[in-house]
Amino acid sequence: MTTALLVAGCGGGGESEAPAESELYKNPVTLTWWHNASQDGPGKEYWAKVAKDFNALHPTVTIEIEGIETNQLQRTRLPAALLSNDPPDIFQAWGGGEIREQVEADYLKDITDQVKDEVANIGSAVEIWQVDGKQYGLPYRMGIEGIWYNKDLFQQAGITAPPATFDELNDAVTKLKAINVIPIAVGAGDKWPAAHWWYNFALRACSVDTLRKASLENNFDDQCFVKAGQDLKAFIDTKPFQPNFIATPGQNDPTSANGLLANGKAAMELMGDWNKGTLDTVTEDQEALNKFIGWFPVPAITGSAGDPKAALGGGDGFACAKNAPAECVEFLKYIVSPEVQKGYAETGTGLPVAKGAEDGVKDPALKSILEATTSATYVQLWLDTAFGSTVGNAMNDAIVAIFAGNGTPEQVVEAMKAAARK
Repeated sequence: MTTALLVAGCGGGGESEAPAESELYKNPVTLTWWHNASQDGPGKEYWAKVAKDFNALHPTVTIEIEGIETNQLQRTRLPAALLSNDPPDIFQAWGGGEIREQVEADYLKDITDQVKDEVANIGSAVEIWQVDGKQYGLPYRMGIEGIWYNKDLFQQAGITAPPATFDELNDAVTKLKAINVIPIAVGAGDKWPAAHWWYNFALRACSVDTLRKASLENNFDDQCFVKAGQDLKAFIDTKPFQPNFIATPGQNDPTSANGLLANGKAAMELMGDWNKGTLDTVTEDQEALNKFIGWFPVPAITGSAGDPKAALGGGDGFACAKNAPAECVEFLKYIVSPEVQKGYAETGTGLPVAKGAEDGVKDPALKSILEATTSATYVQLWLDTAFGSTVGNAMNDAIVAIFAGNGTPEQVVEAMKAAARK
């Protein structure tokens, strides 16, 4: 990756100790692995294959997998497990402020010395999983988010090109309504898909320096954060979303937000690079989906203070629990090896991070995202991840209140400041 990545990192951690080579794979070991590929489909199937292949290479290592829906995993299951005496050995780690909090709580294994070759092959993306220069996890996916859209519905509505500005997006919404199509699907029932609209308005309203300061110092004094809420409210008032969007889940089944897009009932959805994989799991017509699906970057806002070519993005990674056996780190290294990464790319469920895996990206929409990611002037890490879970959860709740019609732009900032003081 050649983009500049925002790093939010501070805190401590123990010394990294590489195990003696002779100790690895000597005794039978069972690793528990929690990931977020919970739905049947190529992502879940591929992780099962990866575990099986690793076991074939190292018969002493058995891997027990549990796929857990993202919201449940990130907000409920994983925090509770880390507080217990029996956390999973290897688990989903989103980096940024969240991994900083986990390091400060002494939950994670310092893997710095063991993964130097992998860090060198991945590049700057690994910094999101660092705290004070030490490595506590590795990414396997990295990309920016944007608007996934139905090219056929755009054509039917007379939209000749993907919107490049929000004025053009508003015009597209009007044209789609005129042909009785839901313009944009959003899964506000899961909170974070709705919150990402506010994040993008903040990215357009705030300068890069302001966003850096917010992530590093929890400083939310700049009026651009209030403006993000004002811009969001004005957008919601144009009624671009489906009926009852406040209760719609994000990525569960054909009735969820991505199910509406996947099955031709909505024309657009704001989502990350992983979305093609989730669309594949909920579509009722795979061939039709492959023909109509497209992607374009989040539009710019004319005259805004933010960089119009900046993008919101991030990735998925894995970390090992502090007391996990040394084989956990070896499995983590295997996951990010170029061969396994190329296989991951071929599933179409996200963009790989390892050099040498790029040829695995076949899907046209994902190729567009790969090009946009490398050409973005700045990539801002997801704000709830960058700010940490305490601020992030309070922020998301306050943003969803705006969607529900009982919150204000000012209350979002107040909630963020109050959470930062805890």
